[in-house]
Amino acid sequence: MKNLTFGRPTIAAAGVLALLQMTIVLPAQAATPENYKIVSRFPISGTEGWDYIAVDSKRERLFISRSDHVQVVDTKSGEVVANILDTAGVHGVAIAQDLKLGFTSNGRSDTITVFELDSLKTIDTIKTVGPGPDSILYYPPLQRIYSFNGRGKSVTIIDAVTRKVVDTLSVLGQPEFAVNDSQGHIFFNVEDKNEIAVIDAQSSKIVKHWTMSQCDGPSGLAIDDARHRLFSVCANQKMMVVDSLSGRVVTTVGIGEKPDAVAFDPASGLVFVSNGGGTLTVVHEDTANKYTVKTNLATQKGARTLALNPENHLVYLVSGKFGAVPAPTAANPHPRPALLPDTFNVLVAEPN
Repeated sequence: MKNLTFGRPTIAAAGVLALLQMTIVLPAQAATPENYKIVSRFPISGTEGWDYIAVDSKRERLFISRSDHVQVVDTKSGEVVANILDTAGVHGVAIAQDLKLGFTSNGRSDTITVFELDSLKTIDTIKTVGPGPDSILYYPPLQRIYSFNGRGKSVTIIDAVTRKVVDTLSVLGQPEFAVNDSQGHIFFNVEDKNEIAVIDAQSSKIVKHWTMSQCDGPSGLAIDDARHRLFSVCANQKMMVVDSLSGRVVTTVGIGEKPDAVAFDPASGLVFVSNGGGTLTVVHEDTANKYTVKTNLATQKGARTLALNPENHLVYLVSGKFGAVPAPTAANPHPRPALLPDTFNVLVAEPN
């Protein structure tokens, strides 16, 4: 907000002005980054790995992908209220509020599971998806699902109503997180090309490729649609702020170790980056071109992905404790440590 000058105020007028300024400024600062902290943790059963998480803010549910099923958690009680089964290699969940449907991307079975948001019952399985569906996006204006296929290096576009494939686009790279704007564009990171690709939703064509020379392995992607800014997080501990109209890199922001996901809260102007090294980087959007890191909140090692509920500004993360790294083998040259039993949990960060 710009400062307004009306000449030298009287003492009484100055007092009124100060009171007005307090009235105006304080609500906007109620959710300041410095006040974000982990307020609760609730345990979730299972020793399976996980990938993306998603929030249904209307029904106050959190969806956690767990290898071959999706756990549905009541965010008020912290209890698992349902499991969406038969989702082999599940990565992400897309929520279509207007259709009251959810869609999961199943990376091992090359399918998409369709379920009802109210009942959580599976109603369909889409089997005409490209190899290795990973990130998944619902685009409301056209009521379409976009499946970003890692092994297939492609994007499958599906009519969410008929559940029929509309088109398949070749990417020539490994697609990752995706977002859309209000002007008919779908943006997604191409992880092994260090670029952002742009789909024109009406023509179903990839129309632009924007290289980010300082970004190594972009994964998470978020957008400030009003200010035309994309936030792409990179494995070399950088967040690239990119103009969504021109593809120009506006600035680079330092973030934590092993980042994977990012979310933007329009109400507070905060960008949240979840880092697998055990921090949540909170960045304030001062202007469209200026960004300030306010805190690197300690979370938990492995908490690399997040979901933001824009209705109440809560940030959800998940992680657990891990055992020793197994010895490499010919079949598995880069083994991962196993998740220890009864250690997986959801972390909740909120402003106060």
